[in-house]
Amino acid sequence: MLLKARQFQFEFPRRTLIMGILNVTPDSFADGGLYLNCNAAVARARRMVAEGADVVDIGGESTRPGAVPVSEAEELRRVLPVIERLVQEVKVPISIDTMKPSVARAALQAGASFVNDVAANRSDPTMWEVVAEFGAGYVVVHMQGTPQTMQLRPHYADVVKEVDAFFGERLQRLAAAGVAPEQVVLDVGLGFGKTPEHNLQLMAGLAQFHHWNRPLLLGASRKSFIGHVAGGVAVADRLPGSLAVASWAVQAGVQMLRVHDVAATVQAVRVIEGILAHRPTAGAERRLP
Repeated sequence: MLLKARQFQFEFPRRTLIMGILNVTPDSFADGGLYLNCNAAVARARRMVAEGADVVDIGGESTRPGAVPVSEAEELRRVLPVIERLVQEVKVPISIDTMKPSVARAALQAGASFVNDVAANRSDPTMWEVVAEFGAGYVVVHMQGTPQTMQLRPHYADVVKEVDAFFGERLQRLAAAGVAPEQVVLDVGLGFGKTPEHNLQLMAGLAQFHHWNRPLLLGASRKSFIGHVAGGVAVADRLPGSLAVASWAVQAGVQMLRVHDVAATVQAVRVIEGILAHRPTAGAERRLP
């Protein structure tokens, strides 16, 4: 299985890819306000790469539940200087976390290689046309509703089946827009229009999404369902739960993890991969370079 993101290529099976989260926002739930300064953001990205991040995902608009949207101009003001610096200073792909096609285009023009799109449930094909034009990697995130409405009353008859059907429909729409399958990554969207129970059901059913033959990305780092399951743990104290989810995901065959705590996650994941590599059937499941 091949993943292409402009000049970058990743062939699977291989070691789990780690996508480091860099929010240049004042209101993101875990790191809002920490990296508003361009120099601080670049330093943080460089540190994540040194710790083992394979991709750096830059977001200029919070997508936490109830977040207030920002203008295109403000989002560009936040992300473009950081992207322009990083494409010169690090050798890993840069991802833009945005719902706006215009922001995605500007970020790709500045040198980004991935678009991480939590609004992949849209009907307008403009974003996909931008992705196709640049040959960018594209993360299809499942979300029920919008960041402003997604956690009001999430409801599914069968969340695993419905997310799976969404992936099938999106892959068809993306192909029609000119996006090659090799550009696409699938993300079940933990916390995006899901209750804690829905998130756990998706975690338990991750293996059921492999039939699309596309890499799976999981973004669970520090999310509220971890605090809920662990008995009300605050955001700052959710690293152990986040590592538990990451370890479970690797065992379930997830190929990419989107995380805040790169060094800790890399260590946990490499240990899990080492164990898996010694199972009798490991050679057919995951190749570790």
